[in-house]
Amino acid sequence: MDDKDLVPIGEAAELMGVSIMTLRRWDESGRFPAIRKREGGDRYYRRKDVEIFSQNLFRLAHDWIAGNAEFPQGFYCQTSAVFQARLIRMQDDMIRGGTVPDLFSLLVSVAGEIGNNSFDHNLGLWPDTPGIFFAYDLVKKQIVLADRGIGVLETLKRVRPALNNYEDALKVAFTEVISGRAPEGRGNGLKYVKEVVSENNINISFQSGDAALTMKGRDTDFIVAKSKENLRGCLVLISY
Repeated sequence: MDDKDLVPIGEAAELMGVSIMTLRRWDESGRFPAIRKREGGDRYYRRKDVEIFSQNLFRLAHDWIAGNAEFPQGFYCQTSAVFQARLIRMQDDMIRGGTVPDLFSLLVSVAGEIGNNSFDHNLGLWPDTPGIFFAYDLVKKQIVLADRGIGVLETLKRVRPALNNYEDALKVAFTEVISGRAPEGRGNGLKYVKEVVSENNINISFQSGDAALTMKGRDTDFIVAKSKENLRGCLVLISY
């Protein structure tokens, strides 16, 4: 690898907005491995990896499902098994990073419900790219998920054919107990997400098609509004 493609740990820390000690800790834990030109030498990082980390994760996900960018491979979960493994990694990073003890398990379960929904409801129906975008930033306290699946409206129309717009579909998805796969009882994950958000300091923004739902932590109400753009699949931002 050419030296011009590498940045020293000090520059990487500045670009990423974290301390050098944090980067050292991430290297040792395997979360963000460094490169050493010789054993025991100084830590360096691939410039591309630093640039990806420094970017707005939500913007990366948005640009991908909007069809304006290639899939950021570092955040690609092609299968449910890959997603589950990375979900466990996020949990471990949250524990090491000191995320509030009574919150990290709920964040993991909420992200898990949303990601699993993408795989369950798009099984055999992916329009193009199967799998989901999944990324998190413990510094900014954000979790981002996205898919280019069939979306909430088409999913629910299979059991509620009268639905004809994304705004109504999102309201139903977050409030009504629906299952199109009896007796498995699937289709209730987003009701659980709403319950967790209403009882904890967790915020969520969930867009599908041309509608977006927003809900603030410890608030039982949510807002569903028309979006300025129509996005394929689902785009989700969880903050805490």
